[in-house]
Amino acid sequence: MAKVLTKDMYAKLRGKKTSSGFTQDDVIQTGVDNPGHPFIMTVGCVAGDEESYEVFKGLLDPIISDRHSGYKPTDKHKTDLNFENLKGGDDLDPNYVLSSRVRTSRSIKGYALPLHNTRGERRAMERLSVKALNTLDGVFKGKHYPLKGMTDAKQDQLINDHFLFDKPVSPLLLGAVMARDWPDFIGIWYPEHRPISFSSFCHFFSLFSYSVGDPVMGQSSRPNGTEEVLKK
Repeated sequence: MAKVLTKDMYAKLRGKKTSSGFTQDDVIQTGVDNPGHPFIMTVGCVAGDEESYEVFKGLLDPIISDRHSGYKPTDKHKTDLNFENLKGGDDLDPNYVLSSRVRTSRSIKGYALPLHNTRGERRAMERLSVKALNTLDGVFKGKHYPLKGMTDAKQDQLINDHFLFDKPVSPLLLGAVMARDWPDFIGIWYPEHRPISFSSFCHFFSLFSYSVGDPVMGQSSRPNGTEEVLKK
């Protein structure tokens, strides 16, 4: 952020905001609170909603390009969910590789991103997420557990299984107000069948796959779970 943002650019963007009220100061706050290091640079800015990428494109476009190796505003994200295109990883020694994890994130169109959404939006996204997840069957069939009110025994179980979300403690996330209202509207979708777990957090989904030394298995399961939720 500091490499791109100039006084002139700030003056040009400071009066702008998205329809949901996300401002230029909101975009850069986490970078202002957490200056980077010459050898360990961070992005230093965030987007609050889909509209942010257009309203603040003068700042965000060059940062995205730098962060993602020349990614242009006209480029489109390429998604390949065919696990057969994966190369390697199926012959790892289980004496050293005990588990593998695959993560997929999706946002729900029409809602602000986690750092800017309202309590009402989070409630709506939780209801929408749980409704979709409750329709899953097969290896993805499971139950939604809200973090708020969760018993100590269930928390211990999910912690031991490496599925429970920790409250954000990173200065970068705290600077982006990602921990507000924790743990309200935060939950985990836990499967009946292991080693596949499909979990939800706020309004993005993460699919975790655990298997002994077999990341390809995780990748092969991920597309089906992601696609099933998106259909709902």
